[in-house]
Amino acid sequence: MNAPALLATNALGIVEHPGLDGNPYLTDADGRPYVPTGDGGVVLGLHLGDSVFGFDADHASPAVSLIHPEQAARHALTSFACLGNRVTVRTGAAAGAVGAVLGKRGEQGRVLAWFPQDVLAQMVPGDAMVVRAMGQGAGLPEPIAALGGQLLNVDPAVLPALPVMVGDDGINVVVRGRVPSKLIGNGIGRPAHQWDLDLQVDTITAALVGLEVLRLGDLVAVDNLDVRHNAGYRRGWVTVGVVVTTSSPRAGLGPGLMPMLCVPQQVIDVTAAPTDHVGVTAELLARWAAR
Repeated sequence: MNAPALLATNALGIVEHPGLDGNPYLTDADGRPYVPTGDGGVVLGLHLGDSVFGFDADHASPAVSLIHPEQAARHALTSFACLGNRVTVRTGAAAGAVGAVLGKRGEQGRVLAWFPQDVLAQMVPGDAMVVRAMGQGAGLPEPIAALGGQLLNVDPAVLPALPVMVGDDGINVVVRGRVPSKLIGNGIGRPAHQWDLDLQVDTITAALVGLEVLRLGDLVAVDNLDVRHNAGYRRGWVTVGVVVTTSSPRAGLGPGLMPMLCVPQQVIDVTAAPTDHVGVTAELLARWAAR
């Protein structure tokens, strides 16, 4: 990789409690009210590999949401945390348990930390954790980096365990599907080191773009999307990300995709495997957490 040695930062994350306004309802794409269950906090009963369309939930993740009470520190926690980083529980009934970063959410910022279900069941809002944050600034081989290609939001040490092969002059990646940038909703115009991108698909429209079996942990490629700075349309660029949340009933929203790779299309070979793709799994995260 074309980068100096990476430094790690111990960042404090506090387990979030879900929050609602005085009126518990949000409005879906057809104007109907719904209660946004699963949006933040400690989510139980959801697993990597589950369908993003299989639950009555709003942006639920098979993880615990971590925040920081100071907004500047919360932004830093979200920015620095990368896929595969180890997370250690420091307080509460689950103290000593280890997990791994799965992804992040935008708005004020959340880090999504995966743990086994029995560990999640012991957690309560307010528990403190340490994220060993490392990965931002990692480089790609010089021929790709010279064209502007970048890694982001991923510990480069975990790439060999994913269907992502980085060579000296090109990248091969296997994804669940490859979609156009017009499908990206919330997250456009936002800094991708802090935000996920919503895929505007539902159980009906997903079949039109090869995402009818989209699952948590899948990799997806988006054509003509440049997320190296603020996420936006750019012809000839490809962004690859990992699906970290379920869908959402709201207009402009959908399954959350955390970007992890952005390169010119001439240096990447994307293979779509709509039915037999394997991306980020619980077994992989458990291995990374134990490193």
